[in-house]
Amino acid sequence: MPINAGFEYGKAEQEYLQADTPEEKLICLQKMLSVAPSHKSAEKLQKEIKTKIAKLKESIKRASKKGSFQKISIKKEGAALISIVGMTNSGKSTLLNKLTNANTLVADYKFTTKSPVQGILDYHGILLQLVEIPAIVENFLSTENGPSLIGLIKNSDLIILMFDSPKEKSFLDKELSNVNVKKIIYNNEKNFADKIWSSLDIIKVYTKQPGKTKDYPPVALDKGSRVRDLAGHVHKDFLKNFKYAVVNGSSAKFPNMRCGLNHKLQDDDVVEIHIK
Repeated sequence: MPINAGFEYGKAEQEYLQADTPEEKLICLQKMLSVAPSHKSAEKLQKEIKTKIAKLKESIKRASKKGSFQKISIKKEGAALISIVGMTNSGKSTLLNKLTNANTLVADYKFTTKSPVQGILDYHGILLQLVEIPAIVENFLSTENGPSLIGLIKNSDLIILMFDSPKEKSFLDKELSNVNVKKIIYNNEKNFADKIWSSLDIIKVYTKQPGKTKDYPPVALDKGSRVRDLAGHVHKDFLKNFKYAVVNGSSAKFPNMRCGLNHKLQDDDVVEIHIK
């Protein structure tokens, strides 16, 4: 016999999936229980909701004894924040060590990483901040540090998913169902740093002084940025006293193309700004 939970239950369940804190989750679960069907075929559903409520209450109770949930915050550094997410022993630490200067413990036993670990990926002069998130477990948001860690993931510019099977992928999708951040999958690519870069909504642009070679490191800008964005980034007087720019690269129709502030830039462009 089908459950036929109904519109009100579906709405309450959606609110539960979108809730961030344990307290919000608890309120939503209690609402779900109140509007859930009461017929015999829905007994399993009611039991699952009651179990989740009990676990959340216990988690909130433990936290209240400590004063509050442990707050985990990471200062955003570099041009982008990228979270590495997966279940236990999915290779997160190995990937972090491979891509960055981090020196994370790698072991074959479960839950090696207890708290977020950071590393910096230098991609052709643009610094990208990678953070390894502790292993995702069932009802991750309801765990002691779940709310803070989910908040960190939501604050990311990109998520790298790591898993060993379609089942694990489905599990991660379920636990991250309320996280609206672009995700990519690591498949042991040799040039995975290139995949990370192409998945971000940023470009790197080189500045150049007249008669000299291009400056290093490049400047990180949002995709769709124009010469005015670069000029303002370099110095406010460059924008105020702008005369014209000379551009070489993908956005230029020909070498040493002169253009104005509204010219749209592309990745690896070299721009020489002339002022009055």
